Amino acid sequence: MKSKVYLALLAAIVAVGMVACSGGGAGGGSSKDTNTIAAKVAPLGDDVAFGKFKNPVNVHIAMMVDPTDKTLPAGDTAGNNEYTRYLKDKYNINVIVDWTAAQWDPYNQKVSLAIASGKLPDALIFNDRTYMTKAASAGLLYNISTLFRQYASKQVLDLMATTGGMGVANASYNDQMVSLPNTTTNADGVIQAFVRKDWLDKLKLAEPKTLADFENVAKAFVKAKLAGPATIGIVGPAKDTNLYCDFLNSSNLRGGFDPVFAAYDAYPGFWVDNNGTVEYGTINPNTKKALGTLAKWYKEGLIDAEMGTRDNNMEPVNANQVGIFFGPWWEIGYGNLDSYKNDPKTNWKAYPVYTDDGKWFVHMKTTGTYYTGISKKASPDVVKALIIMNNALVRDEQTFDRSVAISWYPLRNVMAPADEMEYTYNALMKILKGQAKPEEFMAPGSVYKNLANDAKQVQSIVKPPFDNINIGNYDQKKDVGEFQRLLATFVGDKPFAAIPIDKKVYSVTYSQTPTMLLKWANLWKLEQQATLGIILGKQPLDSFDKFVSDWKAQGGDDITKEVQAMAKK
Repeated sequence: MKSKVYLALLAAIVAVGMVACSGGGAGGGSSKDTNTIAAKVAPLGDDVAFGKFKNPVNVHIAMMVDPTDKTLPAGDTAGNNEYTRYLKDKYNINVIVDWTAAQWDPYNQKVSLAIASGKLPDALIFNDRTYMTKAASAGLLYNISTLFRQYASKQVLDLMATTGGMGVANASYNDQMVSLPNTTTNADGVIQAFVRKDWLDKLKLAEPKTLADFENVAKAFVKAKLAGPATIGIVGPAKDTNLYCDFLNSSNLRGGFDPVFAAYDAYPGFWVDNNGTVEYGTINPNTKKALGTLAKWYKEGLIDAEMGTRDNNMEPVNANQVGIFFGPWWEIGYGNLDSYKNDPKTNWKAYPVYTDDGKWFVHMKTTGTYYTGISKKASPDVVKALIIMNNALVRDEQTFDRSVAISWYPLRNVMAPADEMEYTYNALMKILKGQAKPEEFMAPGSVYKNLANDAKQVQSIVKPPFDNINIGNYDQKKDVGEFQRLLATFVGDKPFAAIPIDKKVYSVTYSQTPTMLLKWANLWKLEQQATLGIILGKQPLDSFDKFVSDWKAQGGDDITKEVQAMAKK
């Protein structure tokens, strides 16, 4: 089956390449070798995918940096650190950082300026497919179809195959592959409820299932003041953070109310196909019902009064002042580590939020949201080097000294198999229950690149019994990094990996149409003001109806027609 998927993906890339070779557009230069790859250093037989250049190749990049990160040793820089030295030593690739910018808005502004001026470095990360599309439509990006087929490692191709072709499709423009895609696990897009199970036990409360249950639990937590006067029933999104995932940012939302909306069969922010009719989920009447419930919860003091104003909404979670919050699987372990440090007996558990008739509905993410765009002016050697850099990251990420943040790896663009967490959960559970041996999951070059280390350590960190794994099963001090991952896997990811989902909703599109490029910023601002205003009680619930009519009149109807036409294709 793996070989069939591998060949299918190869065929897809070949098809893209054939289309690309037939005309102009985003195409790059010749793929003829100008610098022999001298050494075959790959232990997996991937020859040129891990080959070392005979002569140095200079790769100019832009880099988004976290100004608060302090992990670089003294004297190291974005362009000279353990990761850049690794690339120089192993592959004769010199990374030259043309410019850096702080995360998100500052970086995105510089990317926009670079696109507008037509002056891109050899490669840079686009934080949104919109930027990739703008650059490609301006003829600034290299058609990498042929070189990617030649130089991508089998591990990378296998990994992309788990996306069912979406990885290649998302990284393409006009049927030409113009970037390296970010591929992430499907679990990142499923927002769940996390509840203090130890608080439930203390108050002798049943585990919540429906919205009514969660409301009653939040009321009980606040009334009992289990964290003192500062007890928060439900923490919401932080400042400048979405209330829910949307089609442009479809995963990894911390504190969003997605499960509340889904319990009403509402999917705001997504373009939803309702029995053949495409509509924007935010204007659906079910969204109004969910907003009414959230407004009620906020008015009654169940939702954090500082919702939307906190710089970091995980601070009260880690201070153990919160009973319920929403987020993706990794929030348990990675997002709330200090919660356990402050009280090792803190027991968080992940829960689906069901409809009143006991169904679990979720929205699903796109394949990934980041793209490594490669300049059309880059030489073929530079393109090869960039593909090799990506191969090396996928293969070797777990081998680096993680005392230096992996975000310093040049052009780090995460690649993970779409089914990584479901597969990992089930594989590790088999090891714990004696149904498989760790060695069965340690083969080098596996598409599940984190699994070997998980399999090696799981039995020393997670102790029996294994039927209902919680914080009591863990050795929290054995290996903090692996403790986080295994806690996120067995507790945070358990609902998605082990509980059937009744309906998975995908957005018809995860990128912008032509009219969106002109009008979406204003429409999104209108939407955020309306929905947040209703929840905070600044506007009545019936103001939703005016928002819908305004949204349609100000470009929403035109955009809907474009998305409907896209769906028909």
